[in-house]
Amino acid sequence: MTTRPAPAVFRGTPPATPRAVKTPRRRRTLSWRRRLAPYAFVLPFVAVFLAFSVYPLFFTLRLSFTDWHGTGAAQWVGFGNYRYLLSNSAFWASLGNSGVLWLLVVPVQLVVSVIVAVLLNTIRRLRGFYRVAFVVPFVMPLVAIAQIWIVLFDQNYGAVNAVLGGLGLPPVGWLVTSAWAKPTLALLFLWKTTGFVVLIVLSGLQQVDSDLYEAASLDGAGRVRQLWSITVPLLRRTLMFCLVLQTLAVFQIFTEPYVVTKGGPYNSTTTAGLFLFEHISRADLGTGAANSFLLVIVVMAVSVLFVRLLRTED
Repeated sequence: MTTRPAPAVFRGTPPATPRAVKTPRRRRTLSWRRRLAPYAFVLPFVAVFLAFSVYPLFFTLRLSFTDWHGTGAAQWVGFGNYRYLLSNSAFWASLGNSGVLWLLVVPVQLVVSVIVAVLLNTIRRLRGFYRVAFVVPFVMPLVAIAQIWIVLFDQNYGAVNAVLGGLGLPPVGWLVTSAWAKPTLALLFLWKTTGFVVLIVLSGLQQVDSDLYEAASLDGAGRVRQLWSITVPLLRRTLMFCLVLQTLAVFQIFTEPYVVTKGGPYNSTTTAGLFLFEHISRADLGTGAANSFLLVIVVMAVSVLFVRLLRTED
């Protein structure tokens, strides 16, 4: 009977194999890949951000110190563009028009958005329908809405004046008088953007613990008291975000006055955004760049002021 030889017993460390030799190198390679993977994923965004945000920003900043009309060499003028704008009454008038629109829009919009969000959060039947109904104006093309506004508020043939005439009231020059042009534009902006703000407030409202309302009800607090003492304080951060967001939007208003009123009557609806466009349309790019940076400074200052006033102590 033939017996199989016993397997050889290695004493000490077995001889290295090609696979064992390559293992440390592979580990180092995998380690570097894992370290570089996050940067590789964000690299496309960083490249696009540098190309289309950072570079244009610095180019515009440099352009604001020059006199350039799109052709030829730019002539360095230092702070000449800024001095011209700060001494220009039309520039301050455009900021004043945007400020008036802010007063007509943002406070009303925040109050209405909170009330509507509370109602949408408590309603049961057709909740989805109402939410979609408030969002529809926001997703509609702005130029189309502006054209509808022209038809509705026309002084001679508009539907609004037709209703006023049916009630025995005189027609109103909604778009041709300085007293009514800004409120008409403010109403357009409210109808267009309030649904978006309602959704933001509603998302913040759904984060509030319902036990707080139950405890307040047991203590005898009514709906109005709960709204003022629970809902509004807990929505302060959300409202602060909406306030800053809509402040930026109001000071950038351009399409509404450009399509509806052309900045009139008597420049009463020439907003900061429309005033900036006038420089660009005249190819006065240096002054337009300076105007844009002054507008950024104003909006940032107003936003920081609101954030400091409304921030909560953690």
